[in-house]
Amino acid sequence: MACAVALLTAACGGGSSGGGPVVGPPMPPPVDTPPAIKTTAVFTQLSFSQPTTLRQAPGDTSRWFVAEKGGVIRVFANDLNATSSSVFLDISGRVSASGEGGLLGFAFHPDFPLTPEVFVSYTRGNPFTSYVSRFYSTDNGLTLEPTVEDVLLTLPQPASNHNGGNLAFGPDGLLYVGFGDGGGSGDPNENGQDTSNLHGTIVRIDVDGGTPYAIPAGNPFAGNAACTQGVGAAECPEIYAWGLRNPWRFSFDAGSGALWVGDVGQNAWEEIDRVEVGGNYGWNDREGAHCFDPMNGCATVGLIDPVTEYGRDVGASVTGGYVYRGAAIPDLVGWYLFGDFVSGRILAIPADSVGLVAAEEMLASALSIVAFGEDNDGELYVVDFSLGRIHRLDAAP
Repeated sequence: MACAVALLTAACGGGSSGGGPVVGPPMPPPVDTPPAIKTTAVFTQLSFSQPTTLRQAPGDTSRWFVAEKGGVIRVFANDLNATSSSVFLDISGRVSASGEGGLLGFAFHPDFPLTPEVFVSYTRGNPFTSYVSRFYSTDNGLTLEPTVEDVLLTLPQPASNHNGGNLAFGPDGLLYVGFGDGGGSGDPNENGQDTSNLHGTIVRIDVDGGTPYAIPAGNPFAGNAACTQGVGAAECPEIYAWGLRNPWRFSFDAGSGALWVGDVGQNAWEEIDRVEVGGNYGWNDREGAHCFDPMNGCATVGLIDPVTEYGRDVGASVTGGYVYRGAAIPDLVGWYLFGDFVSGRILAIPADSVGLVAAEEMLASALSIVAFGEDNDGELYVVDFSLGRIHRLDAAP
């Protein structure tokens, strides 16, 4: 089986109810060739235990927040000379970090801390299950109260890999959640094309519109009854898009609103998808733009190609990134950057590319790229899972 987000074993290969993300004004096209970049170690006096996510809170450039796989979110000052971090949330006592499980993602409410809510994605054991829960701050955003947990979604996991786990609010104010296909090799339960469960999907819910959430009217199956423990008698109305194997890190372009997803491959192809409402991205009929099951003559009607893909000569476990919208590297504006956990390579394609295009290799690093982080000014950072360090992307000389 291909390396399904090796962070697991560290060894392998007022939300609206509109149809899609709110799209901002068109951005200028990127230059034809991306500029040279490098990674710079930052916050060098800090290290973290198997970090999975790096974020800033909305409108707050003074702090950074890092999730650790074992169940702790830590916070530290946005100061290159910072020497310590503190606990923002500790739910390690209820987190199962076996396999590809653990504390896999979190997202601040867009109005945080005025709306003092943070949404957390993690796995529990006995039986192994994905949870998406809401936690609250009672001290004006300094910490989260671990004893009060509102569970929004649960999804039993038949295996301990392909859990997905990313969370992000879209420009529409709605919460998006990624789930993998349930694990095993080759999607043995055929979940990728089964929309009566949440495996292999991007979910979209309105966390401000109901208890525990409301279904946005633009979701493709919005008229159906909500799924219970991730399963329904009909297509789940929570689903935004499907046909994904293990969506490992997704983001919204701060310029266009487009949703970019890195989907970890099986044996041959890693892919990046630009995901739209109601889109079917092919797994497990296809891996990337290639037939998988069957190997020839697979279904293609209604399936959406990735925007880029790469094979095992480049890497073995894709990590989705961000479209660069910062100011420090002007010629990089409008390029989508992503990486590979196994090879450490960082690649890029123009965000306005059309069709299936080849990615540019930006640099080869020695990092175990488990996530990218975007600060509130649009600058990008890389999280190294193995050493627990943070690096910034800078222009190379």
